[in-house]
Amino acid sequence: MEAKLGKVFESITNFFTGADQIPWCDRDIVAGCEQEVHEAEKGPSDEFKNECIMRLSWALVHSRQTEDVHRGIAMLESSLDSTTSPLKLREKLYLLAVGYYRSGDYSRSRELVEDCLKIEPEWRQAQSLKKAIEDRIKKGNN
Repeated sequence: MEAKLGKVFESITNFFTGADQIPWCDRDIVAGCEQEVHEAEKGPSDEFKNECIMRLSWALVHSRQTEDVHRGIAMLESSLDSTTSPLKLREKLYLLAVGYYRSGDYSRSRELVEDCLKIEPEWRQAQSLKKAIEDRIKKGNN
């Protein structure tokens, strides 16, 4: 599992340095996150359980499996209304934007990333995603 998490962090690093557009997540990382959520549900800490769910959401929207991406989108959308922290909202909007990007709904992805940038205009990760979305939209219009 540690080796796989190392790949995730390497993928994230590549994204930030511009070597890769958006990181991918392997199926076994998704399975590990699912197990983590299952274990956290037995514990008393809602905060830890919510952190595990966010990690699972991240893994799902970064998955190569379409059904995982759609599941991640559904999880994130169902939790948006209960999100009170601007930081958590920003994170969820970003992950939703990634999910819609991965599913090919570039206009919805762009709306969400723009909402992210309203909360944190200088967030490089969201700026990079917005550029990737706009590049995809331009390619589709050519």
